[in-house]
Amino acid sequence: MNPRISMITLGVSDLERAVRFYRDGLGLPQLESPPTVAFFPLNGTWLGLYPWDALADDVGVAAAGSGFRGVTIAHNLKSEADVDRMMAEAVAAGATEVKKPQPVFWGGYSGYFADLDGHLWELAYNPFAWVGPEEETGRPDGKTP
Repeated sequence: MNPRISMITLGVSDLERAVRFYRDGLGLPQLESPPTVAFFPLNGTWLGLYPWDALADDVGVAAAGSGFRGVTIAHNLKSEADVDRMMAEAVAAGATEVKKPQPVFWGGYSGYFADLDGHLWELAYNPFAWVGPEEETGRPDGKTP
């Protein structure tokens, strides 16, 4: 069976600005792609950026939208310090901190930022389970939680 790769595509208001944010600000590696779209490989998935109006047209819905969209994207990290560091990097690149990183009810540590187009990203550390690549455990001691 072939491995499956999922892709999350975000509609963006300014593709060049969004590419700079994700590539230069957050340090995601960019794949070679046509000038009308951008792709960034993630662990087990890809992130796609596509112009907001064009994506809405492709779906067949109105481009206008506001408020909570019912979707967040989580990025899991290996420590609380990594969450704090990545939040600082995102804010320095132009993101808006929505929820300061802090201990959460389930025993982990997380915070949220909104990217340049308002997409909500959670930065999280889960001390009980690693959801990253199989070859990494996410724990400083190398053990699987």
